[in-house]
Amino acid sequence: MRLCQAFDLSRGDVAAFVGAGGKTSLLVGLGYELAESGWRVLATATTEIPAEQLSLYPHAMRYDSGAAAISQALSEYNFVFLYDKSTWQKGVLSGPREDWARELLDSVDSDVLLVEADRSDGLPFKAPFDNEPWIPPETSLVVPIASLTALGAPLDDEHVYNPAAMMEQYGFLQNSPVKSPWLAQVLRDEELGLKNVPEGARVTLFLNRTPERGYLLGRARAIARLSLQNPRVQAVAIGSVRGAEPVHEVQRAVGAIVLASGDSDGKALPSMLLSAESGKTILAHVTEQLIRSRIAPIRVAAGRWAREVRAAVKPLGVKVVTSRARTSATRPNNWGEGSFDRGLGLPHLFHLNGEALSTLKAGLRAMPAHIAAVLVVPGDHPRLQPKVIYQLLTSYARGAEDLLVPSYQASLGQPVLIGRRYWSDILSLSRKASLHDLFEEYRDNIAHVEVGSDTILFSNKPRSAIAE
Repeated sequence: MRLCQAFDLSRGDVAAFVGAGGKTSLLVGLGYELAESGWRVLATATTEIPAEQLSLYPHAMRYDSGAAAISQALSEYNFVFLYDKSTWQKGVLSGPREDWARELLDSVDSDVLLVEADRSDGLPFKAPFDNEPWIPPETSLVVPIASLTALGAPLDDEHVYNPAAMMEQYGFLQNSPVKSPWLAQVLRDEELGLKNVPEGARVTLFLNRTPERGYLLGRARAIARLSLQNPRVQAVAIGSVRGAEPVHEVQRAVGAIVLASGDSDGKALPSMLLSAESGKTILAHVTEQLIRSRIAPIRVAAGRWAREVRAAVKPLGVKVVTSRARTSATRPNNWGEGSFDRGLGLPHLFHLNGEALSTLKAGLRAMPAHIAAVLVVPGDHPRLQPKVIYQLLTSYARGAEDLLVPSYQASLGQPVLIGRRYWSDILSLSRKASLHDLFEEYRDNIAHVEVGSDTILFSNKPRSAIAE
């Protein structure tokens, strides 16, 4: 995945890079990507940088050269670095004065401004001092950075920038090996990794020097998961900025909605609430699989059987939300005999209407604002497995569409992943509508994820057969 895709930049963005372990390389790599795509890219720094770094850019010039000269340089080079020459004789360069960014954005016809807004003295991991970082107030994207080469290194001044601040904040022991949770704690901390981030700016972390597979990739994913616990962090890009494909995946906050609406006749207790041979209900089993998969938050969306649903999942500590409607739900006739719509190629979960659709809406409304996508799981899907959930989340993180359906031998199953951009359309559907019509319009956006297991399909076995 390219850097520009991972950071989802738009023309007019001001992106500031802070932290340690690859700021300059990341800024330069992103700048060249954008320039090669025809963007007019300006770059600068709000801190001192070595003068030798000017050789990394196609062109560098004084920030006070005038709007016309800067615009002409952009037309010729596409990627231009601006500096203040006042400290040239010391072998370092400083950035323009603090109020300069706004003037520049108003006067120069650039597409994006990239700002190196922090220092780290070449170390892989840092906490800021009192006067750091220097993020322009116009910044719309902040990218805090850390390198995985910090893992296992001693927590001291030789290996970490300002370790004293980390020890004071969290009680980390001096000279102890740096651990994965420590990176996450510092990166997501409002007074450390997220210090001075302007209100309203997007935040995407970057974990540099991460291999494409193996143990360290797992460590990076764990750091990402912990970092995303702060709602200010919208995404965590994982990769190696100097690699051929600099970003392996982008982790985002994903929640889960368990649909616990009643059966269509509304009389008998739904099968998901009946105790199975294992002694637990199917609904409880499904919810446990999501918990095992470390999905958070989980919302169990109930309809007419809300009281029974709460009792079934109460020991699991998940939140139950209720729908506003109590109309009967209608399912396809063969809901329990597979899940492939051979006419439209849509999974049966996309046919929700009535009470089932109402419960889905309740689940979406209950999701926190920072959640980027949800896994939607039928509460009576006894064969749900964490492995399938992992495959869907990995495909999503690696740049697949945000409308994902598991597939097994040309049959589509459950659960499905639905990105936030579709939620408003779902919430605007009338009570008599079905997801069918909505997602038929988005058929080209649906990505099939081959999972190699028929557990995504509803089993024809008795409902007591819960797959462990």
